Amino acid sequence: MSSTSNYNTLIFDIGDVLFSWSPQTKTSISPNILRKILSSPTWIDYERGRISQAECYARVGGEFSVSPTEVGRAFQDARDSLQSNDELISVIRHLKERSDGMLHVFAMSNISAPDYEILRTKLADWSLFDNIFTSADVGERKPNLGFYKAVISSTGADPSRTIFVDDKMENVLSARSLGMRGIVFDDHRKVVRALYNLLGDPVERGGQYLTVNAKKLLSVTDNGIFLRENFAQLLILEATNDRGLVNLTDTHRTWNFFQGKPLLTTEEFPFDLDTTSLGLTVMGSPEHVAHSVMDDMLDYIDDDGIIQTYFDHRRPRFDPVVCVNALTLFYSYGRGHQLNRTLHWIREVLLHRAYLDGTRYYTTPECFLYFLGRLLEISNDVYLAAYIKPLLIERIQERIGADGDALALSMRLRLCACLGLRNDVDLRTLLPLQCEDGGWEIGWIYKYGSSGIRIGNRGLTTSMAMKAILEMQQRFPSPPSSPSAVNAVRPVKQAYTTAQSPPERF
Repeated sequence: MSSTSNYNTLIFDIGDVLFSWSPQTKTSISPNILRKILSSPTWIDYERGRISQAECYARVGGEFSVSPTEVGRAFQDARDSLQSNDELISVIRHLKERSDGMLHVFAMSNISAPDYEILRTKLADWSLFDNIFTSADVGERKPNLGFYKAVISSTGADPSRTIFVDDKMENVLSARSLGMRGIVFDDHRKVVRALYNLLGDPVERGGQYLTVNAKKLLSVTDNGIFLRENFAQLLILEATNDRGLVNLTDTHRTWNFFQGKPLLTTEEFPFDLDTTSLGLTVMGSPEHVAHSVMDDMLDYIDDDGIIQTYFDHRRPRFDPVVCVNALTLFYSYGRGHQLNRTLHWIREVLLHRAYLDGTRYYTTPECFLYFLGRLLEISNDVYLAAYIKPLLIERIQERIGADGDALALSMRLRLCACLGLRNDVDLRTLLPLQCEDGGWEIGWIYKYGSSGIRIGNRGLTTSMAMKAILEMQQRFPSPPSSPSAVNAVRPVKQAYTTAQSPPERF
């Protein structure tokens, strides 16, 4: 368990969580009737230890018009069908072992004394539990609050640091009402993921995923084709500063998006200004090389003053994100004034929210906003900041809480951290998207301009998510005074809402 975890106690239901069973018996009692018996007032009294097994079977037989003997046979068949959920128990064992004695595990079950005696004869890792609480012993039954309060009192557990897992919503609701973190056991994989995410350090686990998959962090299209390309590798390198994680094409000057033969496009794919701009800023190329490349780039500006995408006059394409990345390169070397008209257009895109459906080559609004923030951060230019930053703050505030995949959320969070905006809403959404293996779900960053096929990379999403979490923690080390991130991110004064000319320096 991570030292940063808020939780030190796990409480699990037994039936339909740690053990499965079948209501299908060899008797005349149907599964539907068997389940009705289990929720009857008589059975509830039995599970509370208020009546004996013989009295329970006799009363149930009368209520459901079956013989007590038949009731006994049905429940014997049900007991015989019990199977431990070894995979979940193994996960719990793993979580407990890595907690260095900090994690306590309990079970809490609605079950009669006779049935519990039989349950304990089943093969399972019973030593895993620090204690097991039954309704028969406590005299209370879930979802009644008395049962939970008795367990809290006996264990000394802090509800705010306790995770409760049960297959019934009403039982989980009661746990939540007392301050516990409740998880409904409705999907095994989802619950396992939630446990790892709640009890592990997300950055540490993300780092382990990247290390295990070093040099294999390939991009993939939304139709399942793997790509070897440079752009995502450069972004992973920038986020992690770990050259050992990535594979990059050796180049001394300009960059191509693809490594080797291009896929799903023309056989000859031109070098592009986008990847080249990123490569030169991330790799720190010699200054004379960078200036030479920028001199060449100035030959690829259209009649509107907008810098193009490819080093190929036969492919006249432009994209706002490509423009931003080219601006980042030029500002890095004090030559931003040479792309003044491109900058003015970029601000118009920002002003009028032209990016909301993505761009020709980039899938989400966050791509444009993130790279614009990267421009401000890398350039460290006060005049550029005065021209762009106030409006950028407004636009990213508009995106907080919007739908987005893990990469979009990470980009949004990183930009918020850069601009000094607390964003707990998107952080709470991002954390549960971490997978069991420590990596985050794939996020889509760019797409083929002609076909619209999207491209993503789990390594990129993971490295961005890790960086977003770290930057938020470093910028805002204390918890929010209010649970609402909407309150934490205060609206800024409306500024630069009409088109302006660039400052005099430009």
